[in-house]
Amino acid sequence: MTIALTHTFILTGRQLRAASRFPAFLVMNLVQPVIWLLLFGQLFKSVVEIPGFGAGQSYLEFLTPGIVMMMALFGSAWSGTVYIQDMQRGVMDRFLTSPTSRPAMIVSTLIYQSILAIVQSLIVVGIAFWAGARFPGGAVGILILLLAVVLLTAIFCSLSNAAALLAREQTVLIGISQLITLPLMFLSSAIMNTALSPEWVQTVAKYNPFEWAVIVGREALSAAPDWTSIWVHVGLLSALTVVMAALATSAFRVYQRSA
Repeated sequence: MTIALTHTFILTGRQLRAASRFPAFLVMNLVQPVIWLLLFGQLFKSVVEIPGFGAGQSYLEFLTPGIVMMMALFGSAWSGTVYIQDMQRGVMDRFLTSPTSRPAMIVSTLIYQSILAIVQSLIVVGIAFWAGARFPGGAVGILILLLAVVLLTAIFCSLSNAAALLAREQTVLIGISQLITLPLMFLSSAIMNTALSPEWVQTVAKYNPFEWAVIVGREALSAAPDWTSIWVHVGLLSALTVVMAALATSAFRVYQRSA
């Protein structure tokens, strides 16, 4: 256990050092979410006046949790590129022939992506606050929002890593990422209240893990959080995290046997 924790710490540090050498990468990942936040927040600010949308908050306040989760979803869906780069450079094979802890190789990637997602989320929330959004949930609400960010990141980072280990091709990973991310985002309440959507969208949204994270974040930041809904959806996200982590572990074993 001690060796696995040490290796996890070292491997996470390796990825963080690589990221620190290219700080533009962090900025680039923020550009699109910030544009969506500020542009959509202004273009559609009147939608809160539509009957049935819901009252008591501005559209910017409604939109912010959705944009935060969108950023976590998109970032984690691309996380498998790290594995593919390691395969192409021969780094993965060197790891496999060394005493490096196998679980540490998986967990370190999840921790690294979670750290990036937390930093980016705090920046987006700060920009939203600067733009006029107010979050009555306060510090506790932000912490729960970040918990949902970490769980969502772990789910789709595990899926991306599994796809990378099984497919071993960047183009395949790109295709899978494009296939799942946009539909998941639009089949949710990230940018529009699903109460105004067709009934089939509302039904699909109930089973959408991205929607679960959006619900947690939005409820946590609200003035009167529905704690039952929050913890039910946190539980669903946690259960799916365990399932997807097991999938990534299985994919890693498949890769080891074929290497």
